[in-house]
Amino acid sequence: MGHHAHHMQMFKRKFWISLALTIPILLLSETIQTWLGFTWLTVPFQQEILLILSAIIYAYGGLPFLQGMVEEVRSRQLGMMTLIGTAISVAFFYSAATVVLIKGMDFFWELATLIDVMLLGHWIEAKSVLGASRAIEELVRIMPTTAHLVKNGEVTDVSVSQLNAGDLVLVRPGEKIPSDGVVAEGESSVNEALLTGESKPVHKEKEGKVIGGAINGEGVLRIRIEKTGEETYLAQVIKLVRTAQESKSRTQDLANRAAALLFYAALGAGIVTFAVWSIVATTELALTRTVTVLVIACPHALGLAIPLVVALSTSITAKSGILIRDRKAFEIIKDVDAIVFDKTGTLTEGKFGVSDVVAFIPEEKLLALTASVELNSEHIIAKAIVDYASEKGVKIPEAEDFKALPGRGAYGKISRNKVHVGSPGLVEEMKIEANDEKIKALQEQGKTVVFTVVDGKLAGAFALADRVRKESREATAKLKALGLKVYMLTGDSEEVAKWVAKELGIDEYFAQVLPAKKAEKIKALKAEGHKVAMVGDGINDAPALVTADVGVAIGAGTDVAIESADIILVKNDPRDVPKVMDLSKKTCSKMTQNLWWAAGYNIIAIPLAAGVLYNFGVLLPPAVGALVMSLSTVIVAFNSQTLRKYEPEGVAFKEEARVTVKDLVCGMEIEPATAYGKTEYAGKTFYFCSKHCEEEFTKNPEKYASKLEKEPAKHEHIH
Repeated sequence: MGHHAHHMQMFKRKFWISLALTIPILLLSETIQTWLGFTWLTVPFQQEILLILSAIIYAYGGLPFLQGMVEEVRSRQLGMMTLIGTAISVAFFYSAATVVLIKGMDFFWELATLIDVMLLGHWIEAKSVLGASRAIEELVRIMPTTAHLVKNGEVTDVSVSQLNAGDLVLVRPGEKIPSDGVVAEGESSVNEALLTGESKPVHKEKEGKVIGGAINGEGVLRIRIEKTGEETYLAQVIKLVRTAQESKSRTQDLANRAAALLFYAALGAGIVTFAVWSIVATTELALTRTVTVLVIACPHALGLAIPLVVALSTSITAKSGILIRDRKAFEIIKDVDAIVFDKTGTLTEGKFGVSDVVAFIPEEKLLALTASVELNSEHIIAKAIVDYASEKGVKIPEAEDFKALPGRGAYGKISRNKVHVGSPGLVEEMKIEANDEKIKALQEQGKTVVFTVVDGKLAGAFALADRVRKESREATAKLKALGLKVYMLTGDSEEVAKWVAKELGIDEYFAQVLPAKKAEKIKALKAEGHKVAMVGDGINDAPALVTADVGVAIGAGTDVAIESADIILVKNDPRDVPKVMDLSKKTCSKMTQNLWWAAGYNIIAIPLAAGVLYNFGVLLPPAVGALVMSLSTVIVAFNSQTLRKYEPEGVAFKEEARVTVKDLVCGMEIEPATAYGKTEYAGKTFYFCSKHCEEEFTKNPEKYASKLEKEPAKHEHIH
């Protein structure tokens, strides 16, 4: 971050100083005077003044490009900087020679404007990259700096860095949760928008897990800290985001090869241009055309085309609760043609619940009577029925004369009704026939069926199973609409697998597959020619996730350090799978567009720069060539920013005002939380934007510390 900020400030400063020096060069240049009609403006030693001013611009404004050229030559990776450095050096030294050695036309104004435009382009580039890279800075700023520690009944404010696992902290309404933990006391809604992409506040009560950085709502919470420092969810997310932004993209490899090819193509075109124009015209014209070809072909925008999209897309996915561990896998997922889902906990809720109700009396009455009896039981089936009745808003009456019937069910008396709830064995024992076709179909699906008998008559039945998520239907429908084959893997029985697959419209399923054998099913699909993405929980599915072309871990929650997955979905929502595929398509499309804007224009621009339309009066001056080249950079920057419209809605909330301090070495305003480094000197804290500034301060701390006394009071350096 400090690197990009320092570069932006440097290019900005060099641009404005060079522009100021360019104005007198333009006013004193014969070509400009002729164009504007003030040839009367002459001064003594006019050419010498132009040479001195141009030399300053060449040495000061052109320095970053000359240094870049030297580095490229040393590393034997010739590219953009070599083209720019060659162009400005040829223009300057030839023009200098026309003043002191030979007769000819100078290129002073072209040189000055060329460097100005190049500096402007680099300034815009650094500013764009800095803006895109703020994802990590935003994540860092989410974390609060202090916490209310509860110890021996007293509340003390301490630094978040002092918290340890097991500490109890108090979080008041509107405050941020200081670190990952579990609710020990209280109830509230919590805003986790910037952390997981969940736009709606999440209700939290006792034993509910909370994430450090989330904003507490209306209630007071006491939280038992479970994770601190590098172990927290946010720290893991920051690590993943940084890794993803630094990881190489497949498209970036293509861009690097294109930049190298473009350099040699431009160099060849420049040599041919100089040779042809030297024969058919003058050396001055040949040199002008050559400089223009070298400048216009600079693959400047190629250096920005991919990194900017990578930085933005990584930020957008992180805000959506989608974390990228492997950048290339993110780009591949758009091309997969088969998606394999693990069933339990992925397509289903992973817990026992009521899936169907068959009622022979009014359903509300059936639910009330059944839940009344089951309310007294601790059995998992009883709890599932009570939870289902509560979800439906049914008022549950109190049962009398409750009796547990071991191995069969339970009995209770509600008002005047005698109610039995139990297994098929209980119904048989009571000699009641249950020949209903719906009930038989539910039993054939492998579901557990519980019967309710009221006053000796069958009143209804409940089918219980691992309930299918509502979101799963929408997810599988979207994937099938995209033309993908959707498969399901499960260790469950054939009957259960068949039922879930039918419910979701899944093409094929693999039942009774042990965790260790899941990877073999993935291999078989790949052998058939499919490009496969596997979606699982990242624990017992690890071998299958690694075997697939793309491994997606779903429902990671606060545990995002899943090594077996390429992509991690924080929320347990299968709809995020088509969402990540859509983001992958949009990201790769934006990269392709940028590559065309960055390099494709050369198909037309290089021939024009070489002067192929000279006889038709079309001739591009070097400065216009620089403008066209820089314009492609600006277009790439703005085109990349259009990705922001895919950011999830509702993930932003008002942040506190930023506090900035000044790096006393370079004068740049920075934020203490995101500074490159800091050091203590004479009882005061000094912050730095980059390694260079920190090293400079260390060499002579007294020199820079003395500046502090001269600084306005608004800059808070002492902490």
